[in-house]
Amino acid sequence: MMRAWILPILLVLCGSVVATGMVSKGNLGAGAATLLAFLLLAGVNSPLIFPRSIGAREARRRSAADGRPVVYWRPGCAYCMRLRMRLGRRARRLHWVNIWNDPEGAAAVRAANDGNETVPTVVVAGRPHTNPDPAWVREQLSSSA
Repeated sequence: MMRAWILPILLVLCGSVVATGMVSKGNLGAGAATLLAFLLLAGVNSPLIFPRSIGAREARRRSAADGRPVVYWRPGCAYCMRLRMRLGRRARRLHWVNIWNDPEGAAAVRAANDGNETVPTVVVAGRPHTNPDPAWVREQLSSSA
């Protein structure tokens, strides 16, 4: 779990150092704006923005029961963030598997992507799709409901 927080923590620390340097030179406004920008980046890259992850086995079981897609992702992935943001509230209806927390999920992604841990990998009806268009994922979610 700690691995997911490394990037956000580094962003907060770096932002604090840069902002402190600006404030010490008398640039209070610029320092505050810089700190705010780094805090926003940390928030976007944190695990808090994604729905709660479950294990790959549980995700497959739930997907078989309700027909909803399974999304394999990892923190810090720009393409995963893009997918999450473009799905909006609908993202909570998907089954999310953090491959950094679930070795079985990482193995499923490697099996689907010639040994690479390329995310997001979305599994719909047992077929993996690597980095699909968010509009297509929305369609799959609508058809599964």
